[in-house]
Amino acid sequence: MKLDVKEIFEKDLIGKEVEVEGWVRNHRKQKEFGFIDFSDGTCFNHLQIVYDDKLSTFDEISKIKNGSAISAVGMVVKSEGKGQTIELKATDVKVLGDCPEDYPMQPKHHTREFLREQAYLRPRTNLFQAVFRVRSVAAYAIHKYFQDNGYVYVHTPLITANDGEGAGQMFQVTTLPIEKLKGEVDYTKDFYGKKVGLAVTGQLEGETFALAYKKIYTFGPTFRAENSNTKTHASEFWMIEPEIAFCNLEGLMDIEEDMLKYIVKYVLENCKDEMKFLDSFVEKGLIDKLNRLVNSHFTRVDHEEVIRILKEADVKWEFEPQYGEDIAKEHEKYITDYFNGPVFIKNWPKDIKAFYMKQNTDGKTVAAVDLEVPGAGELMGGSEREADYDKLVSRMKELNMSFDGLDWYVNLRKFGGCYHSGFGMGFERLLIYLTGVDNIRDVIPYPRTPLNCEY
Repeated sequence: MKLDVKEIFEKDLIGKEVEVEGWVRNHRKQKEFGFIDFSDGTCFNHLQIVYDDKLSTFDEISKIKNGSAISAVGMVVKSEGKGQTIELKATDVKVLGDCPEDYPMQPKHHTREFLREQAYLRPRTNLFQAVFRVRSVAAYAIHKYFQDNGYVYVHTPLITANDGEGAGQMFQVTTLPIEKLKGEVDYTKDFYGKKVGLAVTGQLEGETFALAYKKIYTFGPTFRAENSNTKTHASEFWMIEPEIAFCNLEGLMDIEEDMLKYIVKYVLENCKDEMKFLDSFVEKGLIDKLNRLVNSHFTRVDHEEVIRILKEADVKWEFEPQYGEDIAKEHEKYITDYFNGPVFIKNWPKDIKAFYMKQNTDGKTVAAVDLEVPGAGELMGGSEREADYDKLVSRMKELNMSFDGLDWYVNLRKFGGCYHSGFGMGFERLLIYLTGVDNIRDVIPYPRTPLNCEY
């Protein structure tokens, strides 16, 4: 019977004949027998295929090269070697797809930089088998959490005329012959009749659906044309953005904490082999770190109090903390260490936050919150949205913002508006935290970064 490797490890098949199809990860040939390290991608575990010179096709099997696609028929038996409980004693092995000697993914250590250059082959390595399985399972956990809690999944547009007002630099989308354009561009002649770009966020459109369904979430690609080459920035990445009507800032923090703990726990329970590998070879103590988060108390503290703690700390800062200003990476680390766990920093200075955030009664702060987690820093950012029509309009005027294209968003406050909140979490930022892999280029299949758009 033809089976996946996953099924063979899950069922008691010792003494049964099975057929498998997959790829040769490594082939150790000896005079009288050989060992094929075999994987079909259905689970992290590999199956060892053993063959000997009693087979009439022994010489042909001995010539099979690493990377080749094969089928194998044989008996499942207890393994006498270390590292596996069972193996396949082959009676027949056939090549389904040959592979040359210069196959790049030979069984040796490859740097992550080299593997990025071979992005179309790197899923065949142990590291990326683990990373992208975790990505898949984490994505499912996100959908499961929201679906099980009554949220409606909304597909917000990827092409838009609004930029989320400062969420990030937009990529422009046009059908105009840009190589021939000179002087001022007449966008009325463009495909949409106006200037449009790739979405930097789905939040504003998401709010319109929250005020109809009460609880919604988006989960899809977003785009930022920022010329940044850090380990945590990419020009194309995925975002999770829930919006919840009749929810204040305290309720929002409850949801953020509950969702994050759910996803982390789900990955730990459903990617045990992958997480053990990542714990051993990528980040020592990774599983303990994630278990601590699941079982930890999330502290809630005002931004002003955070600045006071930082200023009183016996630390020589590279960037001196200041009231009314943002905090740096070094400050984020200190604060999570100070409180010995995740920290919600709330009620941020109004002047450094977006126009749509609810203005607090002190006139200086807004009901915004960032979640800082140990070892990663900021993981989520959200706020209660401004529900007062006059206050929102006043703030937009204060910032000299144009109302063109945003009238629909402002009108939400007139047509049955209510208090509501939402947050955003970069999916790849979460994966960096879950896997211990510290570069965003290694947790997304085909990274898009400045001067890099391969495949």
